[in-house]
Amino acid sequence: LFSFLVFLRYQMYYNYPLQTYLEYPIIIAQDVILLLFILRFSGNMKRALFYAVIFGGGWYMLTLRKRILDMAMNFCTLISAASKVAQLRCLWQTKESGQVSALTWSLSAYTCA
Repeated sequence: LFSFLVFLRYQMYYNYPLQTYLEYPIIIAQDVILLLFILRFSGNMKRALFYAVIFGGGWYMLTLRKRILDMAMNFCTLISAASKVAQLRCLWQTKESGQVSALTWSLSAYTCA
């Protein structure tokens, strides 16, 4: 969600054509809805307000200075790679891949790299 937020804000800040970033608001909305479902069904709806404040504050903070936005854009690759490593570590520890196929993980690792 952080990466999509940064990509969207970056492209809006530098006035890229709308067609180049039109998918990001849809992806962000999907992620937010998914997060709300997870919080709702795990009984942690009180955290939803906290996450909404973080989301809104992050959205505002990204455009305070051009340098902050550019630095956040550079961190997106690192954050994306770290999330894949965390997912792989969890799969390794549980020894349970569920419905994840080797092709899915290889495509995910390829795009992350």
